[in-house]
Amino acid sequence: MNIIKDIIYYIFSLQENLLKAKLNKTLGAKNLSKRKKFFQNGCTLTLDSLAEDEKNKMEEELYNLLKQTNYEPKKLLEYIKSQGTSVYYIKDAKQIYSIGENEGFIYPQKGGKALYISLLTGNGFKLKTNEMFVLSKGEINKFYFIYHFYNWYAFKHGVFGVDSDSIVLLNRYLFNASDEDINKLQLSDIYKLKDAIKQDKASIEFVFKLCRDLEGAKSALNKIKDNGASI
Repeated sequence: MNIIKDIIYYIFSLQENLLKAKLNKTLGAKNLSKRKKFFQNGCTLTLDSLAEDEKNKMEEELYNLLKQTNYEPKKLLEYIKSQGTSVYYIKDAKQIYSIGENEGFIYPQKGGKALYISLLTGNGFKLKTNEMFVLSKGEINKFYFIYHFYNWYAFKHGVFGVDSDSIVLLNRYLFNASDEDINKLQLSDIYKLKDAIKQDKASIEFVFKLCRDLEGAKSALNKIKDNGASI
């Protein structure tokens, strides 16, 4: 599994657009038209507009933090650890591909996945784990890491769509969803899935824009296409 290739597929995948259409159809026009509105500072705002404001604010904070660390993964990892998230270096972190996870940021897990990751990181027999970073030793691809750092930062800020349940739904339905599968989802799960898709696209777009700004438009796509972690 190659997360960087997955990122490209996310950006250009027609299946993602198809899934969104299915979700919108399942929710129905009636539900979509009932977005809550409220007043703030004399202005009427929708939840979507507030979410966009929060995203922009978070990305500005994130961009300033990246500048302060000169976009260096090792410095960012020190910041991550200072915020209470564990970082583990193992001989071959790509072993976690076998359970459908990617090297980098791992959301809180439970059950069999938690046990596997706990044993892999030398934490013994645990059926529940907190968020963590799992990496192989060595140099880390800057843009690969920033994608994971963005998701971790959003997770720590409680952004909708960046939680274990939403990510499980995203991985399950993004590429292989049928109409029958979608129709079986509970309404709460549909909203989680919509939020997860929206958030994943936001992280991809942030990394792509950053890559373009730092490396130039001509080389941006090649940088993103490179193998994820050169670790």
